[in-house]
Amino acid sequence: MPALAVPAFTLAAWLACYLIGRDPRRTVLRWASAALWAYAVGVVLWTVAPGGALAQIWLCVPALGWAGAVVSLLPLTPPERRPVDRGALVLGVLFLVMVIALPPVGRLVALTPLAGALTLLWRLRGQVLPLRLPLAMTVLAGLYAAGLALLLVTESVVAIPALGVNLLAAGYLVAVAHAVETGERLRPDLRRSVTGAIAVTVLAGVPVGTTMLLTRGDEVVAVLQFLILAVAAAAAGLGSRIRRLLDRVALTDEGPLRTDRAALFSNADALLRRRERRRLEGIGEPEFLRLTRRALADFGDLDRLTRSPLTDLPVVERRLAGREDQPRARARELRAVLRECVSALRPAGPFGTTEEWRHYNALQFCCVLGIDPYARRPRTDGMSREARLAADWFRRYVPRDVTRQWQQEGAMIVAGRLWDELSGRPLPEMTTRNG
Repeated sequence: MPALAVPAFTLAAWLACYLIGRDPRRTVLRWASAALWAYAVGVVLWTVAPGGALAQIWLCVPALGWAGAVVSLLPLTPPERRPVDRGALVLGVLFLVMVIALPPVGRLVALTPLAGALTLLWRLRGQVLPLRLPLAMTVLAGLYAAGLALLLVTESVVAIPALGVNLLAAGYLVAVAHAVETGERLRPDLRRSVTGAIAVTVLAGVPVGTTMLLTRGDEVVAVLQFLILAVAAAAAGLGSRIRRLLDRVALTDEGPLRTDRAALFSNADALLRRRERRRLEGIGEPEFLRLTRRALADFGDLDRLTRSPLTDLPVVERRLAGREDQPRARARELRAVLRECVSALRPAGPFGTTEEWRHYNALQFCCVLGIDPYARRPRTDGMSREARLAADWFRRYVPRDVTRQWQQEGAMIVAGRLWDELSGRPLPEMTTRNG
């Protein structure tokens, strides 16, 4: 069992850390990471107590996490997203209770939410990117179901690595979908992380597996060995984040040095994940709209903006003329361009809340200034009087979903202006909407 469990656990733990490290705030990555960690825990429990009920339950949980990831991939509008996400969470809890209560064969009910999520994904397949994602996810889900059935019915140990391969492939597809959504490049960053994962599997896995074989039957030693592997896998998957954390601890009294190193590391990471430079006209109007919406949503996060293809806009090139061309410098100029586009939406006169102000208010206060008027304890320190009035108005009179809709509409206007400058012709979406 250690010969199968050690690489299965290490690779699952590494990919879980890699996915969450790409962007901890993305729901789809959190669900996929949770599924992989559940599998990793199931491998440990099966190694300690082969065929045990607890191990079987944990090896069923990844199906629920996978279902949550598929739901997060659905191309839904903000009003549609909230009830679907809440429903997925509630159903996940209910099916988890059923998995715990039912006998081994009955635990296959864990596949029901995944089947439902894939059905929704197929219904919206025309809006899903990449286009082959529904088919690939469905094939992997079918193989996962067969492996889980084999495990629960026959308790065959061969089914455990088979489940792991399926989950690794599903995690890769989630990473691809996230890279496509954000306009990032995946291969160089993933290749570097995979190299680290292979090194960890060989250098740490061989001694750990040998120790477990020599101490067969000692559960405490086995669990401690898996903890060592978990730490090593986390170091491989979260390399850049761990490096920054070490800087914060070791260079506490070296603020300027820590800031400079953080900027250098951010530039290095951005170079791995930025797309090759290309003419933005070639990406197509729908993707340009999507990238503009993403850039406005990430306005307050300079690290995310460094990886946006919009940093190659001609207006950014002009603003950088004669200065050092670095990813963070491009991101700062892109942020300035977006701020100017949003400011151009402001109607004349003092602050207002009429219909003509809705797009400016939604973008300026919620994206540019990063105010969350719906927070339980919204911060007002350092805010201007106008910002405080806007936050209070949103909180009192504008539902959250309406605000998100206004942000999307405002982003379309900003994208239209940027596209007009880029290609010399307006976006069809804008001409249709604005007549």
